[in-house]
Amino acid sequence: MADDDLSDEDDPSAEISLIEARLEHLAEVAERCRKIIFASKAAIATGCVLLLVMLFGLLGSNQVIAIGSMAAVLGGIVSLGSNVSTLRQTMAAISAAERLRSEMIGRIDLRVVGDSTQG
Repeated sequence: MADDDLSDEDDPSAEISLIEARLEHLAEVAERCRKIIFASKAAIATGCVLLLVMLFGLLGSNQVIAIGSMAAVLGGIVSLGSNVSTLRQTMAAISAAERLRSEMIGRIDLRVVGDSTQG
């Protein structure tokens, strides 16, 4: 019976540690999404600039560059959309985990250590 009481006291701190580890993982995922979103926007911009340059005849009419720039634009759009939705889901998961962590911390019976001004 006494062992059960000890494990009940240890559970909140163990669960909080697991939640914090999950928060760290989610933060890494969010940062990776942000980097991919930036790269996707750069690919879209580069592809658009190359298409415009070719449209105005500044580079000549190279079909390989035209196809490559269209592929960059389309690939950037797909990657951007995918990572924006993943980032939103990750941020929602972070918010939920932070709320759960706050609730878990709120349940812990904190004790005040003695007053050091006595003396």
